[in-house]
Amino acid sequence: MRMRHPDGTTVHIAYCTNVHPAEDVDGLIAQIRRYGSGVREALSAERLGLGLWLPAPAARALAASAAETKRLRAALDAAGCEVVTLNAFPYARFHAARVKHDVFAPDWTAPERLEYTLDCARVLARLMPDDAARGSISTVPLGWREGWGPERADQALANLDRLAGGLDGLASEEGRTIRVGLEPEPGCVVETTAGAAAHLGGRAGPSRGSRVGPRVGVCLDTCHLAVGFEEPAEALERVRGAGLPVVKLQASAAVEAPAPGEPGQRAALEAFAEDRFLHQVREGPDEGGGPRARDDLPEALGGADPLPGRDPWRVHFHVPVHRPPAAPLAGTGGHLSEVLRHALGGAAPVTDHVEVETYTWSVLPERERPADDAGLIAGIAAEVAWTRDRLTGLGLEEV
Repeated sequence: MRMRHPDGTTVHIAYCTNVHPAEDVDGLIAQIRRYGSGVREALSAERLGLGLWLPAPAARALAASAAETKRLRAALDAAGCEVVTLNAFPYARFHAARVKHDVFAPDWTAPERLEYTLDCARVLARLMPDDAARGSISTVPLGWREGWGPERADQALANLDRLAGGLDGLASEEGRTIRVGLEPEPGCVVETTAGAAAHLGGRAGPSRGSRVGPRVGVCLDTCHLAVGFEEPAEALERVRGAGLPVVKLQASAAVEAPAPGEPGQRAALEAFAEDRFLHQVREGPDEGGGPRARDDLPEALGGADPLPGRDPWRVHFHVPVHRPPAAPLAGTGGHLSEVLRHALGGAAPVTDHVEVETYTWSVLPERERPADDAGLIAGIAAEVAWTRDRLTGLGLEEV
């Protein structure tokens, strides 16, 4: 789906396919035919954007074979779908029974992360529509914070330098611009926009930009921003001030418990404490100005050192952007709307790629998850429609 900003910029809207399990090219094609075409039809859209998640084995196979990439692009065309953005955060096995911290491995100290990301960039250059201005890829925010030190930081920056060189080379070979955005996430080395500015912001003045070049910036996930209690205008200004491009904005919403000490809200939160994904929790802000933190919801609720529950909690659990959790809990859809307003409601858009990313449909509390494929397709279509309608309200037009 494409929209036109009042300044003439084409803004691409997509939904992220990491909600679907697939580890090989045949699986990707099957999900495009089943879900991509289904969501497009539900929206009555002429063309639907997909933010493809490419597991490492599939990315490697596609990068090595122009014929396989052509087969994938043919499936996209037949389904009425297009791709300008990829999710290269999870490396593989994102729908294993237990993912948790494994989603951050390999991190940016490892050559495998560099090779995987360059594979994705090569594939995206071949999949993009001919008239797309550029492509975007989201990735791990360096890595998980524990065990991180100066030596690992140097290794990661060296690999990001190699990434920037590889993207430059790809632009020369394929004639396509691909940018990669590190996605700040609670608990990671780059946890917030302040962390992104500190680790990636480099040059100042007319040539200011990312420490590793103009093709490397940030992907802003609005669920993560909300969990970190980051104010939308301040977060965007912090990134802009560091000279970092926002290569993609992921439209997502978090769980919020306004009064987590109340028994009813605590019981409702326990229904979100599931075993597959990591659900970081922040309470706050505290007297020092920063949120109190726990790395997963069970720890916050009843671990050895639970959060006190005196102030609101925000939980890194992606909930449908159009439908907040059932009372007594809430969602951060209002925060998401504010991010969209500040990012796309001004004289010029901060980014031209918006990706709806709710990968947790299958692990929502049972009463809130879809019963079948038809329910999932309807839910994803409703999320994309909600996002489209918010942008229409900001003056953008569907193309």
